[in-house]
Amino acid sequence: MEEREAILRKINNVLEQVRPYLQQDGGDVQFVELTDDMTVIVELTGACGSCPYSTMTLKNGIETVMKKAIPQIKAVEQTEVVDL
Repeated sequence: MEEREAILRKINNVLEQVRPYLQQDGGDVQFVELTDDMTVIVELTGACGSCPYSTMTLKNGIETVMKKAIPQIKAVEQTEVVDL
């Protein structure tokens, strides 16, 4: 359990590092969960939530940095947005 907590801290550190770049364009990223298979689920908010390039931002930006910093991470996925 300590290893999982250490990974969660690292995830939040990585998100803090990429957050200023997203905020420059009016967006942000929020951590949602770490799955049992080591997939990080995030929510892109603000301008990032509706941006057509958000998948590229997620995969080429956030996921690349996350996997480099935390080798145990398998992927970074965006949470499904549910419109009510």
